[in-house]
Amino acid sequence: MTRFLAAAALLASLAACNTVEGVGRDVSAGGQAITGVASDVQRKLPPAPAPRPVYTY
Repeated sequence: MTRFLAAAALLASLAACNTVEGVGRDVSAGGQAITGVASDVQRKLPPAPAPRPVYTY
């Protein structure tokens, strides 16, 4: 659902721009939104378990 909302916001912002500069700002804003969502998800994840030792014979 979050991906759909982000994609819809990106498409709406791209439809509103009239210049190359505007496209750059819109793409940048979309990237920042995706980065923010990814950071939120990473903070909510439990810590990774410690790696198990690998024994070679």
